[in-house]
Formats: sequence, C-alpha cells, structure tokens
Amino acid sequence: MNKITPVDTTTEIYIDGASRGNPGDSGIGILFKNNEQYNFKKYIGIGTNNNAEYTALITALEIALNSKLLKLIVHTDSMLVANQINGSWKVKDPEIRILFSKAKKLIEKLEDFSITHIRREFNSEADLLANEAINEYFNN
Repeated sequence: MNKITPVDTTTEIYIDGASRGNPGDSGIGILFKNNEQYNFKKYIGIGTNNNAEYTALITALEIALNSKLLKLIVHTDSMLVANQINGSWKVKDPEIRILFSKAKKLIEKLEDFSITHIRREFNSEADLLANEAINEYFNN
C-alpha cells in the first residue's frame, strides 16, 4: 500500500461499499484527495451492502489516522451511514451497531471530521474501485 503524504489541510475522502447479492461478495473503494490522489480497494468477503459501506468508512478512517491525516471530509452515497454517523438516524441492527461504534471511536481521534451524503453519480470513482475489488478477487 502506498503511503499518503500527511497534510495540514482537510482531506476529502470518497467511500463506497458494494455487495453482489446482499448478502453476497463484497468490496470497498476509497478515494483520498488532498495534494495528491490515492486510491484503495479491497475484497472483504461475504456481507451486506450496509456492512460494506461501514467497512469502507472504517478502513478510510484507519488509513487516514495511520497517515496522520486528522482533518477529514468524507463523502458517501450511503444515506444510512451518513445519517447514523451524524446522529440523525438510530442504529438498530446489532451488527451495524458494532461497526458504528468502531467508526465513532476512530472519529474521536481526529481533529476535524464531517460526513456528507452525496448522490450516487458523484461517487462513481469509489463505486468503480469497490466493484473492481470484487472482480479482481475472482479473476486472480
């Protein structure tokens, strides 16, 4: 994995999770944008779409913290993730509650954080990465 150069400015991150079958084979895609652009994709096994979306967020937060990126704006096309993290929606599913708690603990380590919901068409690069991760897993 390439190392992301730390910056003092805010880093924009686009995240997406994909699941084929829901539950089914799943992947995550993450696009970091600061002074440079960094892409990350990974096959994560069998899971639901919501699980993949949360896994993308958690992975993005872990990469950011490991790279000393402490000011983040995350963009997601998952209304569930954006609204639960922002406190607008309750977390009812027990499995999602575990992922939600993990994400919130990582967010607490940041200097500045926001997450916004964007329409799917504005998240096409992260979506492509998530689907490539699934495709590449089966083609290797």
